[in-house]
Amino acid sequence: MSTLLDIKSSVLRQVQVCPSFRRRTEQEPGSASADPQEPATGAWKPGDGVEFFAHMRLMLKKGEGRQGLPCPEVPLRSGSPAPPEPVDPSRGLRALVPEEVDMLYEEALYTVLYRAGTMGPDQVDDEEALLSYLQQVFGTSTEEHTQTIERVRKAKAPTYALKVSVIRAKNLLAKDPNGFSDPYCMLGILPASDTTREPRAQKEQRFGFRKGSKRGGPLPAKCIQVTEVKSSTLNPVWKEHFLFEIEDVSTDQLHLDIWDHDDDVSLVEACRKLNEVIGLKGMGRYFKQIVKSARANGTAGPTEDHTDDFLGCLNIPVRRDTAMSQRGRSGFLSHLLLLSHLLRFEHPAEEPNSSSWRGELSTPAATILCLHGAQSNLSPLQLAVLHWQVSSRHHQTCTLDYSYLLGLLDDMQAHWEEAPSLPQEQEEGLADSFSAFSEFGLQLLRQLRDYFPATNSTAVYRLELLLKCLGKLQFFQPSFEICPFETELNMDVAAALKRGNREWYDRILNARSPREQPGPQRLPGLVVLADAIYDDLQSCYGVYASLFHSILNVDVFTLTFRQLERLVAEEAWVLTEELSPKMTLEVASGLFELYLTLADLQRFWDSIPGRDSRSLALAGIHTPFLPAVKLWLQVLRDQAKWRLQGAVDVDTLEPVDPSSRHSSSAATAGLCLSHIQELWVRLAWPDPAQAQGLGTQLGQDMCEATLFYTELLRKKVDTQPGAAGEAVSEALCVVLNNVELVRKAAGQALKGLAWPEGAPGLEGVLPRPLLSCTQALDDDLHREAHTVTAHLTSKMVGDIRKYVQHISLSPDSIQNDEAVAPLMKYLDEKLALLNSSLVKGNLSRVLEALWELLLQAILQALGANRDVSADFYSRFHFTLEALVTFFHAEGQGLPLESLRDGSYKRLKEELRLHKCSTRECIEQFYLDKLKQRTLEQNRFGRLSVRCHYEVAEQRLAVEVLHAADLLPLDANGLSDPFVIVELGPPHLFPLVRSQRTQVKTRTLHPVYDELFYFSVPAEACRRRGACVLFTVMDHDWLSTNDFAGEAALGLGGVSGVARPQVGGGARAGQPVTLHLCRPRAQVRSALRMLEGRTSKEAQEFVKKLKELEKCMEADP
Repeated sequence: MSTLLDIKSSVLRQVQVCPSFRRRTEQEPGSASADPQEPATGAWKPGDGVEFFAHMRLMLKKGEGRQGLPCPEVPLRSGSPAPPEPVDPSRGLRALVPEEVDMLYEEALYTVLYRAGTMGPDQVDDEEALLSYLQQVFGTSTEEHTQTIERVRKAKAPTYALKVSVIRAKNLLAKDPNGFSDPYCMLGILPASDTTREPRAQKEQRFGFRKGSKRGGPLPAKCIQVTEVKSSTLNPVWKEHFLFEIEDVSTDQLHLDIWDHDDDVSLVEACRKLNEVIGLKGMGRYFKQIVKSARANGTAGPTEDHTDDFLGCLNIPVRRDTAMSQRGRSGFLSHLLLLSHLLRFEHPAEEPNSSSWRGELSTPAATILCLHGAQSNLSPLQLAVLHWQVSSRHHQTCTLDYSYLLGLLDDMQAHWEEAPSLPQEQEEGLADSFSAFSEFGLQLLRQLRDYFPATNSTAVYRLELLLKCLGKLQFFQPSFEICPFETELNMDVAAALKRGNREWYDRILNARSPREQPGPQRLPGLVVLADAIYDDLQSCYGVYASLFHSILNVDVFTLTFRQLERLVAEEAWVLTEELSPKMTLEVASGLFELYLTLADLQRFWDSIPGRDSRSLALAGIHTPFLPAVKLWLQVLRDQAKWRLQGAVDVDTLEPVDPSSRHSSSAATAGLCLSHIQELWVRLAWPDPAQAQGLGTQLGQDMCEATLFYTELLRKKVDTQPGAAGEAVSEALCVVLNNVELVRKAAGQALKGLAWPEGAPGLEGVLPRPLLSCTQALDDDLHREAHTVTAHLTSKMVGDIRKYVQHISLSPDSIQNDEAVAPLMKYLDEKLALLNSSLVKGNLSRVLEALWELLLQAILQALGANRDVSADFYSRFHFTLEALVTFFHAEGQGLPLESLRDGSYKRLKEELRLHKCSTRECIEQFYLDKLKQRTLEQNRFGRLSVRCHYEVAEQRLAVEVLHAADLLPLDANGLSDPFVIVELGPPHLFPLVRSQRTQVKTRTLHPVYDELFYFSVPAEACRRRGACVLFTVMDHDWLSTNDFAGEAALGLGGVSGVARPQVGGGARAGQPVTLHLCRPRAQVRSALRMLEGRTSKEAQEFVKKLKELEKCMEADP
């Protein structure tokens, strides 16, 4: 018996493989579809429907990314460079004529030849290297280069000047009683002399203004200057600047003293007089007068240890005798031209990746520019302005990296805050550069989609930097007396974006759907345009919107959406009005696809918090599309049938792969139904009333297509020849799995046709017509599955009967498990095959059918064998329980509740009755009558009676009161009823005869009020099965009486039998209403059992009942 439990692991454990009904990623080959009623004018011709559904999948795929609000996202890292920006050589600085180039060349050579000071660590100190670099920049020959150098050397030597900045001092000595000092600085130039100087390392020989100097010769004018006095401080801050002319940059020295001021002598006046002195002797005399103002208790001068807080630099001359200066060009303009020339040389446009150049100049170029800026006495602000002017102009002729331009603006802003002042001419030049750059930037923004595509991360980053540059320009706007912007920058940006949107829209419209074409030809192009608009708005919302809002405070998404939505709505309204009278399947298909995208646009706007699509130009756009949608759905119905027909035609009724148990046509049918449901969800028709009508019709079409598919399957499997001797047909298993899969797919798809959102209180609810259609389809498919199941199990009936007969014919000497083993082995083999071929739901369905077949086979075996031994019935009782264990399989198979219901109860009862004696069977017959309850309680009428037991007289009183709603058994629609009253079982009341009431003619509601007495002992009334049987008959004068109904009343609960009688009245007890019925199966089973008995008692009982059955007619 080990096979009984092996089914748990090897047969009945089922892993259901149910593929998802969502659209799969696998593409099917496309094919076309048409309305069969209009094959000549339709867009889709009759065929296998593949192309139609392929096109529908494209529409669904298009809508996959259009559900809900798109999240702002980082653009794809494409890795490709940004599209090249437009360049215009005319937007750069004016090209120099040859004469001006020669002058600029001399200017650069002059800067190198007369440089002074010490070069920094990152600069070039080799004069020949700098001159050679300039020769390359200006492209001169060696001879021309040599001649130009000679000409520059002969020019007037420059006058050098030293620019000194006195910033601050720290921790000076306190010279005043209050613990502070009143410090000031005295500084001047010590000219060179012919005598040899003392080494500077000897600190004790340092020069001091108060000591005078031993050098002879005159002292130049304005050689000594003084700072302001800072009162009561030891950490003075001056930030004063001085300029000294220098005769000999090699020998002249700068000297500075710090003094504490104590009297009211004007230091400025003292220095003025001191500067008027000729010769060191006079200078010393005036210094002595200044020294008198020092503290009396101090030393001869301020301590030398506190003269170290000096900051200054040696600058190269600002007034030079060159060709440039002779023609009136300032150092500012010369530096601008020189920088522009060097920039063009350092950054040629022909090099690859030139747009990523960030202004990295070579070391010689940086050195020359540094020298020229210093020699031209240009401030840091002027240098920053020059770099911006030249680089921004150069960018418009040869693209630079925007991060470099942004850095130049940041540098200029930092210097602007320190010293926001420029000469008017230079400020006007800066304003012009701002205007030119903003104009260039706005031109790029007009073509935003071309130069900064949202899918290119490099381009988006460049856009961010460009917007930051434009935003930085607004910082300088309040500082200009001559404003470079006519309006606010964000207004200019918005205007540029609007213009660019219109140009982009017109470009696609003219290319795809030119207005001069007729409407049907324009329709496909308009669909492309609408799709492009949606994709563009997604990019705008996900990429551009955050950049423009955070940097320039421009709502680019709202601006773009409003403009493009209005434009496409105007085109759609006009086109639908033109095409409505010309509606064909081709036009309907195009309009349907166009409507889907327009509806997506509306939902896109609705999904943004605070937005309402009712304010859009697309509001109400669904109305003119309704006829096209209806026609397209009709096409969908026919194409679905053609698609299913084609799928079944090529289906081999074999599993598509080892992991699946359905064939290819079921997968196709599931996909078709899923696509239809997804399409309905995407359609989301906004009008609830129209949506209900469309959804109901679509649901009915889906039900029709599903049933059409099952009919095709049944026809196909009927035409296939079965294998000889094959008990389990693999094709039938596949068909059964197909039906189950399609049933689930259809149910899921129909549930998706619920009320659309916006129907108050009805979201997700199926309309009543559609709900009825869904329930009817489910019932039909269940019946179809049961039909296929019956067809499948019918091939096993013969084998099952053979093995059951083997059990019945087995001799008593064989053990029960040996007799049952062949049947169990057969079931194990077949169920193993079914387990590998069926999904779980179908396996359960087949198990239920097989279980019923087995029960019926055993019942037939029992009926065919009479007067057999008790071991015969014991063996089948063992077989029944073994089969229950087998099919239950410890919870992995059928539930015990379903196994032990229906025919099982009947078989169990028959086996029990076969073990009983004749009298026990008769008692069971009456017990079954007491247990039976009519399902239709008013069908056969009611009978009111009253019973009690009179203990003193030892008799049972039975009173028949009246009846109601009896069956009309005569031709006049009435009856002539009477009631037979008898006690049973007969062996309990052997001496009691039956009694009867009077006949009540022509009535269905007779009133009897007749009392009958039965002299019986109380002990007999308490026995098992003791009852009063009331049989209602229709009296016929010329033929046999007709049976109208019967009812039984158990005597165990009658007053006086179950408990002592109260009051002793003759009519004690309450009336009882009994519902009349006909004998049911469980009653007749006991009768059949008695029929097989040969005893006299059994035969007489059966004979009596047979006579009664002759009076019974079939239920009306």
